[in-house]
Amino acid sequence: MRRRRLEVENEASEVNLTPMLDVVFIMLIFFIVTTSFIKESGVEIERPESSAASPRPEAQVIVALTPEGAVWVDGRPVDLHRVGAEVAELLGSEGSVVIQADRLATTGRLLEVMDRLRESGIEDVAVAATRSGS
Repeated sequence: MRRRRLEVENEASEVNLTPMLDVVFIMLIFFIVTTSFIKESGVEIERPESSAASPRPEAQVIVALTPEGAVWVDGRPVDLHRVGAEVAELLGSEGSVVIQADRLATTGRLLEVMDRLRESGIEDVAVAATRSGS
């Protein structure tokens, strides 16, 4: 009788962790699913506003243009003269490029980057803008 009481006491004192592990696993799945995977340019860019801006499918390569005129390709600084070759190397045979130019970047520098991309055979080039609330 005494032996049976000890077994019952030992069983009652154990904590069942299975429900807690189930909850933690479900929360992990929830956070993984709700996390957005956004490709960033690697530098802080303040995009210009445009009432004609339209959503575009995700680009394969992002080229950022800082206010100082520096060019970044997928988070790495690149020389202006090499931007076309770098992007063409990353794109392969097909894909799209989005240029994120800061609102303070010069138009001349933006056109230079676009020209370098076109010289490298890249035709699908877009300039990122924020839709203005008109």
